Amino acid sequence: MKYGINTLDDFDFKGKTVICRLDLNSPYDSQIDNLKDITRIEAAIPTIKELSGKGAKLVLLSHQGGDLEYKNFVSTKYHAKVLSGLLGSSVDFIDDVCGPAARDAIRNLRPGDILMLDNVRYMAEEMTLFETKLKLSAEEQTGTYVVSKLASYGDIYVCDAFAAAHRSQPTLVGFELLLPSAMGRLFEKEYEVLAGIMSEPSHPCVFCLGGAKIEDAFEMMPKVLSDSVADTILASGLLGQLFYMAKGASLGKTSEDIIYKKKLDEYIPRAEELLGAYSEKIVLPSDFAYVKDGKRAEFLAGDLPSEHMIADIGSRTINAYKDIISNAATVFVNGPCGIFEDSPTEAGTKELLTCIAESGAFSVIGGGDSIAAINKYGISQDFSYVCTGGGAMVRFLSGEELPVVAALKYSAIKVRLNKNY
Repeated sequence: MKYGINTLDDFDFKGKTVICRLDLNSPYDSQIDNLKDITRIEAAIPTIKELSGKGAKLVLLSHQGGDLEYKNFVSTKYHAKVLSGLLGSSVDFIDDVCGPAARDAIRNLRPGDILMLDNVRYMAEEMTLFETKLKLSAEEQTGTYVVSKLASYGDIYVCDAFAAAHRSQPTLVGFELLLPSAMGRLFEKEYEVLAGIMSEPSHPCVFCLGGAKIEDAFEMMPKVLSDSVADTILASGLLGQLFYMAKGASLGKTSEDIIYKKKLDEYIPRAEELLGAYSEKIVLPSDFAYVKDGKRAEFLAGDLPSEHMIADIGSRTINAYKDIISNAATVFVNGPCGIFEDSPTEAGTKELLTCIAESGAFSVIGGGDSIAAINKYGISQDFSYVCTGGGAMVRFLSGEELPVVAALKYSAIKVRLNKNY
């Protein structure tokens, strides 16, 4: 047991039917009708191999795609094919989640067999609106169709979906109340790394925060600053721009329109508070980059406002941030510095990530865009740890106990007290 949660070392899986919830959610390209990136699938391999190797009858569950906008909303048949290739053995797939066909397939499993069920978000109970509108407790979610139908076929539940641990959905928090439960190896490692950053990071500890999803940064910053986890925050992306607005500066209509369109101006008061309390720890860009006639151009922050859309940090900022990173003992990254997908505006992201990868610091990176960037530059193996979680990672670093963590701890207590499920 670790952190009050059972691990794979706490159970005998031989001959047991194991329901294993993963987060294999991956970018999908409709043009090629296939997955574009398999990072999360690769990360799940150790747990799958271990369970199958120990003789479990393994049932895999995962969601795929954003169900609100139906982005990447496709079957997990693609994931089963990738898993078969990575494992070098067959992963059977059935286009059913918990209906009669799925249950028959589970009944017919033999020790060592692996069965991938279809996208759990095909079930209404697993949809985001079901979670956010009804707000059912974990106990109430044990009565949902998907959990009640599958739980009776399982002996043990394993959750290896740390990236989804911030969600309170049936297949994530319901099984723990009905079955002896454990976290998988990926979940265990993600928890361990993030807990280490929060409890005992080596200092100086630098947080490089950027990207367009600045709400993530505002969830993390109060906690890591007030607890002296972060010694320095290097702001870039829309976060850096918003801090300038909080200081009373005008970015210029083009850049500010993006802030207002995304309704990010609501974070300006919080930015003002953070600058007031931790101005010596928050470092802002001294210059910015934009695109003119297809080429990169730069201007100093003192020359704001600008008629151009800010698309990256400038050269002076890049060099200043690299100096800080080179002296860091721990570096955490969430969010790119600019529009790294385009060559004129990738310098900030590319140079800082390369600097971190080449440094001697313990480096942790998380978030979809950040992972896409290190994959683009071929430096993922040079980071100490690549966290598959986005929202879960942010919530964890904000000091909030994740719903799945709470459910797994509850199950561990029941197992320890020898209570019947």
